[in-house]
Amino acid sequence: MFRSLLLLATITMTLFAQKPKLPGEDWIQLFNGKDLAGWNNVGNEKWTAADGILHGQAVTKSYGYLQTDKLYKDFQMAVKFKCEGDGNSGVFFHTAFQPGTPDVSQGLQFEIDCTMMRHTGGIYGDGRGWVVWPAPENETVVRRDDWNEYLLTVVGNRYIARLNGVPMIDFTDPSPRSFDGTIALQLHAGGHGNMKFKEIWLRDLTKR
Repeated sequence: MFRSLLLLATITMTLFAQKPKLPGEDWIQLFNGKDLAGWNNVGNEKWTAADGILHGQAVTKSYGYLQTDKLYKDFQMAVKFKCEGDGNSGVFFHTAFQPGTPDVSQGLQFEIDCTMMRHTGGIYGDGRGWVVWPAPENETVVRRDDWNEYLLTVVGNRYIARLNGVPMIDFTDPSPRSFDGTIALQLHAGGHGNMKFKEIWLRDLTKR
């Protein structure tokens, strides 16, 4: 009798552990709103966290990044951003850096450029320059001096971006060069970076 109860309990615990999450329950917070836990500073730029806002400020003329301490291959990511300086930014993925430097060795970015309204939502990087631009009629979707909502999806070599509810790109990369790595928020070189991020959520779709 005891062995039967023990077996039943083991089976029940196993089934409970394997219970799939309901829609929405598989999203996790990448930024806790209080500090930089789960993130690493790459470079010498200033990153602070307070009152639910992640703030990146340029203090040198070099590139600066704040990267996750975990790797993500496939994912969906929701983030709100606000440009307060005249430098541009981006959300890098499949990212790696040269040891001890802010030099990107691999990775693409979803562009953020509020100042020039130039290709926000497009894909750039991996030594290839621009990979894909949003449609010309969507170049002004980004809001200057206000919060913007980004919804980004990376599954294999397919990259999707929505900005303020507008589809910007849905691109299948015919020649990808990177497939796994960190996610990193960028401050562009030049000393004018002043970016704010908040409500950063991620749905990890990676199967390793």
